[in-house]
Amino acid sequence: MRFTQQEKHEIIRLVEKSEIIGVNRTLKEIGINKSTFYNWYGNYLEGGFDGLAPNHRARNTYWSKMTDKREYYISESSVYRILKSRGLVISPAFDTMAASKEYRDKTIRVHQMWQTDFTYLKIVGWYYLSTILDDYSRYIVHWELCPSMNAGGVKKTMGRALEKVSLPKGQMPRLLSDNGPCYISGELKAFIKEREWSTSGENRTTYRRRAR
Repeated sequence: MRFTQQEKHEIIRLVEKSEIIGVNRTLKEIGINKSTFYNWYGNYLEGGFDGLAPNHRARNTYWSKMTDKREYYISESSVYRILKSRGLVISPAFDTMAASKEYRDKTIRVHQMWQTDFTYLKIVGWYYLSTILDDYSRYIVHWELCPSMNAGGVKKTMGRALEKVSLPKGQMPRLLSDNGPCYISGELKAFIKEREWSTSGENRTTYRRRAR
């Protein structure tokens, strides 16, 4: 099964949040080979989101040169295993920010801020659950099951959520996301502007990861 650049990025994000059940179990649950994931992760560390593009072959080039010059081949996973067994590499540190006991920016009323994100679901193939959760009440305002993670799915979820709550003009909630590609796209920004989402004072639209 081939994964898109965005899907690879979302899987990396999912694994980065898997400190509770662990990396190996997370990869097993979503059906991703460990060596495949670490290839993606290495490309991601080298080239960021662009490094996950299908035509990115920077890492493989080095292995091809070694094969041509030395006339033998060893897989990257084997090299990693050998180096790790001798204490020469350190496992990726996925927990990059320690969480505090409580949030720094607290909401004081409903619809002051909405949290939005995608969740993976493997049914017959992959589906993606797009949700909007009210930060104050913890109530799920709306959800949509989408065939892919793109701005179109986010727009549909937001539009239906706004229809449900019927907020007065100028009282739109702030939007809290993880800054994934679909949440910072020009398409979504145009949608928000078209809907006259508030951009002044406390109710300004916000794209950021919540600080703890």
